[in-house]
Amino acid sequence: MTRMWMVNPKIMCKKHIIGEHGELHVIAANINKKRSIKGYLEKGLIEPASIHERHRELVKEMLRRGYNHNSDMPDIDFSNLDTVEFNTDVDENIAIIDLISRCDSCRKRYERFKK
Repeated sequence: MTRMWMVNPKIMCKKHIIGEHGELHVIAANINKKRSIKGYLEKGLIEPASIHERHRELVKEMLRRGYNHNSDMPDIDFSNLDTVEFNTDVDENIAIIDLISRCDSCRKRYERFKK
């Protein structure tokens, strides 16, 4: 499922950090191709205004862990989004509960990080 977790990347397992990174590129490409992202916005799964910053956060953590990164985030043409769509927020509290309930690795990282 396309989504931005918007949780601290340090608690994310490799699968989820790499997965979200890839999804950011998919989201950017869909916006640039003027494809509808309305369903994702309505479900609170993506934050268009945060795509570039989130990409930087994920890349920083990926490099800290020694993962390769070779995909810069392109410029994004947000002109087809209205102000409300552009400023949609992901609820981090809901996202963290969802993430740690579906992934044992992320849950273990979260528990270690909380201490």
